[in-house]
Amino acid sequence: MEFLSQMWSLLGLLTILQNVLPTQLLSLLHSLWQSLQDSLTPYSYFDVPEFLGSAAVEPNALYRHVQLYLHRSLLLSSSPPPPRLTLSLPRSAASPAAPAPPSVSLSPNHSVADTFNGHRAVWTHHADTLQDSLEERRSFSLRLPKRHAAAVLPAYLAHLAAAADHLERSSRARRLHTNAAASGSTAAWASVPFCHPATFDTLALDPGLKARLLGDLTAFAEGREFYRRTGRPWKRGYLLHGPPGSGKSSLIAAMANHLRYDVFDLELTRVATNADLRALLIQTTNRSLIVIEDIDCSLHLTGDRADRLRSKRRKLHAAAAAAYDSDDSSSDSDDGAAGNHHRGKVTLSGLLNFTDGLWSCCGEERIIVFTTNHVDGIDPALLRPGRMDVHVRLDACGAHAMRELAQRYVGVGDHEMLDAAEGCIRSGAEMTPAEVGEVLLRNREEPEAAVTELAAELKARRNAADDDLHQWEDSAAELSDGSPTKKGRKGMGWEGKVRILRRLRSLTKSESGRR
Repeated sequence: MEFLSQMWSLLGLLTILQNVLPTQLLSLLHSLWQSLQDSLTPYSYFDVPEFLGSAAVEPNALYRHVQLYLHRSLLLSSSPPPPRLTLSLPRSAASPAAPAPPSVSLSPNHSVADTFNGHRAVWTHHADTLQDSLEERRSFSLRLPKRHAAAVLPAYLAHLAAAADHLERSSRARRLHTNAAASGSTAAWASVPFCHPATFDTLALDPGLKARLLGDLTAFAEGREFYRRTGRPWKRGYLLHGPPGSGKSSLIAAMANHLRYDVFDLELTRVATNADLRALLIQTTNRSLIVIEDIDCSLHLTGDRADRLRSKRRKLHAAAAAAYDSDDSSSDSDDGAAGNHHRGKVTLSGLLNFTDGLWSCCGEERIIVFTTNHVDGIDPALLRPGRMDVHVRLDACGAHAMRELAQRYVGVGDHEMLDAAEGCIRSGAEMTPAEVGEVLLRNREEPEAAVTELAAELKARRNAADDDLHQWEDSAAELSDGSPTKKGRKGMGWEGKVRILRRLRSLTKSESGRR
């Protein structure tokens, strides 16, 4: 009781002194007391405020790193756990369709311990309410052993930043951006949340191709020091080509999900000029995929070089084109009109600078992806290494991919109908992954019917391919003057040759339509 009485007396004396002594003297006494404590304590303290500067308006990146590191790495795994934690769940994360776990944070004025290279570090969260205001000023303080603080601090902060960077990449919400139609003076992006479910586990790809892609993407994402050491911009180009339905868009989504990147889907027909294209590039963020789909159809990009080649082709084939297909000349004239319509907009030179010029280096850790159904329609200048570094051919569904899809869609991995379907594929029957998936999808409640219909469809396509091959052979034989025709005579006039050419062209069109 006597001790408590003395304490109350001391507190009363301090209260009286605080009201009597000048403010300047009280501040001096407080500073002296803090200096005495600092000289006697075996620890060093480091403050990490949420905002920088006297106005406290510039965010402190280190505060964000500490927050991520503590909230994700320590709070739920530390032993013993902190006595008080704060749980929160934003309304946007409380969707019944995709419920998110609540976030965990350290409550104000509580501490959590960490260990680094044998040294104990203690983090304390501070939240002080400003006088005459409802705002809080938040900060973290770090306590380290004074004898080792100078040696430990740089390495510890580097470790913390690397861990926070990994956590932010794996947990941040990603977005799908597209460029809006040019209606104002500045080109801009609009975005929605990116929620595509495709991953490399769900793609029906050749195992070797899948392994090569995963290895290349992982090496790129972890290549900061390599690109810095070699003086190369930290970017990479992918060309995905193959028939419609072969999985190009799904592969792009799987790449974005694997790397945890945003996606910028660039629609070239909405870009007015090369300057707008450059402005859109500047607005893209690091850690992103910049995608231009159907690059061969987006715009007339090959300029005068393509016009000269087209003119030569017209001169070489004018007689034959006029003889058996009047549509060719009108098609070429349409192409020329389209070229003139787009000329003065985005040019091949502008797109080359977009992919490999100085402006392409305004960010880092970005992948540029082109897709096309017809790789021969792209100017070779766009395809060289440094622009499109990795060329990926996605073709018709192979036997392995077909069985993988059947297992995933209907749970059937071994069946006599799948053996028959595989035989058809090896005999030349072709279906894209999208076509195989559609057959299985509409029969997903009846696995037996699904694999039976798949085998029947592949058999029909194999038979159609055989019929087309026979017609090709007959037509080629009839084109030779020295080969006997069906009527038993040799040779034929130019009218007969035109009929055969028309037949060959119709066969080509029907085959490309099936692909």
